[in-house]
Amino acid sequence: MAELIIIPAIIMGAIIGLYELILIHRDENFRGSHWLGHGTHAAVFAIGATFVTMNTTFVYETFTFLQTIPYLEQEWVFRVAIGFIMMIKVHAASAVVKGTIGSTKGMKETWAHSLIVSALVVLAPTIYPFLAPFFERFTGSSE
Repeated sequence: MAELIIIPAIIMGAIIGLYELILIHRDENFRGSHWLGHGTHAAVFAIGATFVTMNTTFVYETFTFLQTIPYLEQEWVFRVAIGFIMMIKVHAASAVVKGTIGSTKGMKETWAHSLIVSALVVLAPTIYPFLAPFFERFTGSSE
């Protein structure tokens, strides 16, 4: 059985979710309960996607049918697929904010920010070892 990476995935996902929240707030410039709702939505999805990309071995052992899908049997292709799904989700979440669907306001920034957020999710397993020393207190080790 693959070892689960839980606390690092939550930490990285929370950081990515916070970054996404900042970008959405800046792009869409909304306040109040919408901001909190989108923030919670961003954090939950970022943590979930980061958990999957940081635990691909566990995901493959749990969902064995993924190994039979052409190309998805490779971890990096699977991570990029998760990143692509995340990019679509980020862009769709920013598009539902009233007044942005069909308008040109911030569309280029939104796609760029969607790409950045999804790239962070895909690269989280590679980035975390560099950040691990900062989070030793929470994870109990520097790995």
